[in-house]
Amino acid sequence: MDFGLSEEQEQLKAGARDFLSNECPSSVVRKVMAEESGLAPDLYKKIAELGWTGMIIPEEFGGLGLGMLDLAILLEECGYAAMPGPFPFSSGIAASALKLGGSPDQCRRWLPELASGRLTGTVAIVEEADSLDPADIALSAVREGNGFVLNGTKMFVPYAHAADFIVVAARSTPGPEGLDFFIVEGGANGLSARILRNVDQTRRVCEVKFDGVKVPQEARLAKSAGLLDKLIDAGAVVMAADCLGGSERALEMAVEYSKVREQFGRPIGSFQALQHLAAELIAAIEPARSLLWYAAYAQDAGLEDVSRAASMAKARLSAVYSRTADQSVLMHGGIGFTWEHDIHLWFKRARFDDPFFGDPVFHRERVATLSGY
Repeated sequence: MDFGLSEEQEQLKAGARDFLSNECPSSVVRKVMAEESGLAPDLYKKIAELGWTGMIIPEEFGGLGLGMLDLAILLEECGYAAMPGPFPFSSGIAASALKLGGSPDQCRRWLPELASGRLTGTVAIVEEADSLDPADIALSAVREGNGFVLNGTKMFVPYAHAADFIVVAARSTPGPEGLDFFIVEGGANGLSARILRNVDQTRRVCEVKFDGVKVPQEARLAKSAGLLDKLIDAGAVVMAADCLGGSERALEMAVEYSKVREQFGRPIGSFQALQHLAAELIAAIEPARSLLWYAAYAQDAGLEDVSRAASMAKARLSAVYSRTADQSVLMHGGIGFTWEHDIHLWFKRARFDDPFFGDPVFHRERVATLSGY
């Protein structure tokens, strides 16, 4: 039984690593971090030309028609490079929302624009409670005439300040079945986005207010029922892939540093304590990789345990990334705590990835519920 990647997937991975090493070194990441928008438009244009923005979008809508596993391989390399910008959230999560919940007309309207990179989208789910629980979603969608009026506030919405559209979770009726999803165009009357301070400066998240935002009936996603769980699955895989790449890079940096930093007349990497620590981290990363690949494959194959697999991957990789980043900083010693050293980019990114689209506690509880424990 072969548990490896296909030849095409190996080429995708190697090509992405080469491209990002040239086009997205830490100097570029730091430059984007210093800009208020955090968008990296030149880099985004280049990845669009490579077809990355249409990775999981069907060919009939201008995409490559590949699967979530292919996207996860790509996002692993983005995490390895700490690539800034809206790519994971637009081409991963927002594209999934339209693929899974959109009508044919909605897909024809938005997916070709996403695939080409001409437009970007995002998804707004959590509110003040920072929770994915449907009971904590209170933003209202009240029917008015031939459409709906949206009122409320969403929190931690990636790149909402620059998105061309936002897929919004809103409550149209009371109860667990009362959730609907709407496509709200950027710049709509009554819509405002404010960039929030964020520990991960390679990314931007926003507070988004909906003050009487009017949307037509056709803005309501045709398949809203059950869409929240499917988006949690997709978001979990997207973020877990970033965690995997970031874990690999953080450990690699620590090992490289341990080979050149000397203490007591010898490289610190020759000390057994550091060798054992590195081995423990590798032993945690490798099985987590298998969880990610299976979770992505489960979504592509439509397996019954897709939600359980996604939550297992996110819970484990969030924890692995946090521990790997922590220990990698410590292996650097004092220099690891300075702004000048790049390790802090991945340390802070691990702090962002941990809770985004569900922290380990949320996903462990989800696994337990789905498993009937």
